[in-house]
Amino acid sequence: MNYQINNLPKRVAKPRSSGITMVMDKGLSLRQVEDFVEVGGPYTDIVKLGWATSYLTPNLDEKIKIYREAGIPVYFGGTLFEAFIVRNQFEDYCRILDKYKMEYVEVSDGSIEIEHDIKCEYIRKLSKQITVISEVGSKDVQKIFAPYKWIKLMQAEIEAGSWKVIAEARESGNVGIYRDSGEVRQGLVDEILTQIPEETIIWEAPQKAQQVWFIKLIGANVSLGNIAPADVIPLETLRLGIRSDTFDHFL
Repeated sequence: MNYQINNLPKRVAKPRSSGITMVMDKGLSLRQVEDFVEVGGPYTDIVKLGWATSYLTPNLDEKIKIYREAGIPVYFGGTLFEAFIVRNQFEDYCRILDKYKMEYVEVSDGSIEIEHDIKCEYIRKLSKQITVISEVGSKDVQKIFAPYKWIKLMQAEIEAGSWKVIAEARESGNVGIYRDSGEVRQGLVDEILTQIPEETIIWEAPQKAQQVWFIKLIGANVSLGNIAPADVIPLETLRLGIRSDTFDHFL
């Protein structure tokens, strides 16, 4: 920090398991990654290479190296996992994880139909060798799960070996835990939190209003995902109550 401001919320120090900021890289160039880690690196806990963008990204090895040298773990988006699973290429996917020395893997079923027992079996298999982050919720705006089903799915995936469960919202923030307008499904979130420990959930919150809502509900150390690289420092100011949207909340 460049100077002292008293009585700000205390942030958990990195490396942290709560208060996580997960950033979505949708195809940054090497120079953009270098610029990003210079400014946003201290406030970023993990980077997701969005959906299957890693398949097309030039200089993928070098990009991953830049993040790692900045102390930021990287993982492939869950849609890449689904693209391999739907084509019966699970072993090929595991080889790719090994090739790029991934420490984290996302297991999701937002784009494909898969029996939940089978999804949990993938989590069990992968969690023996790698840290699993699993995602609950569909990318289809027409699929609205009842709160009890979100809870049941999250509980089963945590029991199967997931380190964290992601509450789906896409990079646009208008499905899953949000209405198509981007408004939070408040009753759903409240119900989830009655049964699932807050520290095990990463809430996808790409929009500022969504970030503000979760910070006010849970606090400065809520874990948020699908954050745009340019929004990392703005998000940190929201967490600390030094932006107008949360300014009064922490006084």
